[in-house]
Amino acid sequence: MSKETPESEPPPVNVSELIKQHPAEVAEIISAMNEEEALEVIQRLFLQHKAADALGEMDPEDAAELYAELPAEQRYKILERMAPDDAVDLLEELPKSMVKDILSRIDREDSEELTELMTYDPETAGGLMSPEVVSVKAQCTVAETIEILRREAEEAETLYYAYVVDDDEGLIGVLALRDLVLAKPNERVRNIARRELVSLPVDMDAEEVANVFDKYNYLALPVVDKNNYLLGIVTVDDVIDQIREENTEDFLRMGGIPSGEEHPLEPPLGSVKKRLPWMIANIFFNLVAVIGVAVFEESIATVAFLAVLMPIVSDMGGNVAMQAMSVAIRGMATGQVLWEQILQVLRKEFVVGLINGAVLGLQLSLITYFWRGNIYLGIIAMVSLWLNTILATMIGSLFPFLMKKCGLDPAMMSGSIVTTITDLCGFFLFLGMASAFLEHL
Repeated sequence: MSKETPESEPPPVNVSELIKQHPAEVAEIISAMNEEEALEVIQRLFLQHKAADALGEMDPEDAAELYAELPAEQRYKILERMAPDDAVDLLEELPKSMVKDILSRIDREDSEELTELMTYDPETAGGLMSPEVVSVKAQCTVAETIEILRREAEEAETLYYAYVVDDDEGLIGVLALRDLVLAKPNERVRNIARRELVSLPVDMDAEEVANVFDKYNYLALPVVDKNNYLLGIVTVDDVIDQIREENTEDFLRMGGIPSGEEHPLEPPLGSVKKRLPWMIANIFFNLVAVIGVAVFEESIATVAFLAVLMPIVSDMGGNVAMQAMSVAIRGMATGQVLWEQILQVLRKEFVVGLINGAVLGLQLSLITYFWRGNIYLGIIAMVSLWLNTILATMIGSLFPFLMKKCGLDPAMMSGSIVTTITDLCGFFLFLGMASAFLEHL
């Protein structure tokens, strides 16, 4: 949401036209407004019973900002009209005192439902699910099930599927609408339910949930506890939101924003707090590399041209390491590779480094020879770049696995550490070989 106040009076918003649009489009329009104008539009949408839909489509942080400024009575009513999963996302961005007050004033059943949902980790299937799932008893007939669907159509998260449960609410099968339409009205649903269904454990990591959706191409999947008790449903739109959020966080973390979030228009001090600590840490990482160079200070002073080639060898190592690291992180995020396949990944990257390093080393060798006319300098440049490329691809692909194994986010730390390691390798390989053959240079 824009933090700027426009210099001129903004054109009035036609709410009657706005409510005809999809809630996602309404949310996008509101997010582009300044806070005062956005708050006014939300209040006018509230009178049309449309504020809950718009806030539910907005970024939870932006939505919470506006929601917190609304009169108390409007806050209670809006929350009751929101989908439970959207309501939880909103509540998690509000001060705890406000959340406690809101939950104490809304309908008791809604309050208990939201309180239970808030106990789940947001990064799990439980944190993504909505409890508004249509379930029917196994002994129900097709006609009775269709009637249940009609009654619950307004409240249900989705009506693509109905889930068949036993008397203890244990999940035993799934019904697609097609199954119901084609079945005889007096047929028991237990006879037509699909038993080979895919379900999500409530504590499954959100990335794993996304991988399951990607693998099976379902529009929705049921969430169960350890006793196979049906708890709720995760829909594909929730997964898309999660994937987008994860990708954004990874992109920012690889760019040096450890928090994984920063708004382009947020106050400068906020951006400074998010960026500066990581840059301070980077200075220490770079000092390690500089100390490595200082060991060969005498060789550089003797042959100044070494200082020209040295950054090329180290930078190429950093570049190929980032390529390998990006592929590894993406592969882990999408479930394409697991820890057990790390040796296969390393073997593949070794071959890639071997071939790319040979080509790049030969290129640098020819450039160096024609530039300086010294065959020894060309060979040293070629061999050091070749070896550093092999090491860099191996390190770049290995490090994300190690970070993940230690329970750390690979995207948050890998870039700077891997770059420092490959820089050191490049410096020591190139300057070490140059020092050994210094009399020929």
